[in-house]
Amino acid sequence: MSAAPVGTREIGRHAVRAELARVAFNRFCLTGFNQVTFADLAEAAGVSRSTFLRYFGTKEDVVLFVFDPVGDVIADALDADRADEDDWSRLRNALESAVTFLVRDVQHLATILGLVDQTPALCARLREKQTEWRPKIVARLRETASPVDGSPVIADVRAAAALECLWIVLGQWSANGGQEDLGDLLDAAFAAFSTPARPRTDAPR
Repeated sequence: MSAAPVGTREIGRHAVRAELARVAFNRFCLTGFNQVTFADLAEAAGVSRSTFLRYFGTKEDVVLFVFDPVGDVIADALDADRADEDDWSRLRNALESAVTFLVRDVQHLATILGLVDQTPALCARLREKQTEWRPKIVARLRETASPVDGSPVIADVRAAAALECLWIVLGQWSANGGQEDLGDLLDAAFAAFSTPARPRTDAPR
């Protein structure tokens, strides 16, 4: 009987965080990330500074709010995938779910990624989030690992490589104004691990 109220509170908290993040992001875009304080964000949102801080502990997390569920999205997609596929194919499909989740508003995501690219603190925090996602992804991979692939280091390396592909793909996509197809970019990134390098024709003999 107690589960429903807890769920309701969580839904309400998420809605408040989403609205605070929306207002704050507009302020960051107008004024600049480094120039805006929590007092400025609280004023823009019409709440006290202490209230704002109850929902977000850092300015970086305000901007990167949209990325919070990505680790769970990838892990859940691995659960839904066919266990008879190889890990690399499963990870590729799981990242498709992640980019579908992220690209609900192309312009908004491109603007966020542009701000991340210009702000070292945001870039570092997004890297931290990527590291935080990895343990759950590794755990899901290992649940269906073959005896040959049973070593934890194998799943860890594959998950890290897949997340690096996602990082590079989002950067490329953002740099081109969100004009490229993210699925095609993911295919190209994953293919880099399986396509042999062509020999240089001008290499000395």
